[in-house]
Amino acid sequence: MEHIITIVGYLAAICMICGYLPQAIYTIRTRDTDGIALPTFTMMGLGAIFFIIQGLLLENWPLVITNVITAACSAIVFTIKIKNDYFSKKKS
Repeated sequence: MEHIITIVGYLAAICMICGYLPQAIYTIRTRDTDGIALPTFTMMGLGAIFFIIQGLLLENWPLVITNVITAACSAIVFTIKIKNDYFSKKKS
């Protein structure tokens, strides 16, 4: 049963990363953040940080790896969103 749980964990990790990466890659390439809600990416980033902590405490490496990647993607998108929404408007 332990092998099945591990496989399910890695499959979940792959799905989560594949869900986050396209948005992050698109945002990095285009710098387009008009369709992104800042509170959503903020909460998703915080959730990923808490999952990293939980994964470390449980020694659950799929959980840690997945959420390190998703937290990094959230941080990048968050940074670009802040730059676009707040700093670019001040120049205008």
